[in-house]
Amino acid sequence: MLLKLRRLLRSRGNNADDADDLIQEAFLRLQIYCRDHSVEKTEAFLVRTALNLACDLHRHQSHSAVVSETLKTLGLATTFPAADEVCAGRERLLHMKAGIERLSPRRREVFILNRIEGYSFPQIAQQLGITLSAVEKHAAKAALLITDWMDDEDQGLGGIEE
Repeated sequence: MLLKLRRLLRSRGNNADDADDLIQEAFLRLQIYCRDHSVEKTEAFLVRTALNLACDLHRHQSHSAVVSETLKTLGLATTFPAADEVCAGRERLLHMKAGIERLSPRRREVFILNRIEGYSFPQIAQQLGITLSAVEKHAAKAALLITDWMDDEDQGLGGIEE
């Protein structure tokens, strides 16, 4: 039975030393369990106990392999953008702000209410006292002009012309 258990554990990827340790632990647990309970099928008890112990061992080894790494060897990624990315983002935001300021007052108001404040077109129409169609036209034209403005920045051009 001992050889059968050893072969089973070895076939599951355990080395010879680990297999022997697992078998010894399984026999120890059988003895402890038998103090208070009776076991009808000792071989089945030993096999199941050894397999459970092997699973626990593999789980522990895979977990400790991850935990034992030092912070220097892990090469942690930072969650913060690089300084040049922050600067580029700020410049892009300032460029967009300049583009919004170049919109006509009504278009700017519709754009800000919709895209920044989150109002729906019917809410904007009611708030500004204009038709829904007018709001839709202002929003579409503003989005088109801002998109062109931002594309022009990417190409080194610039200028909103209404």
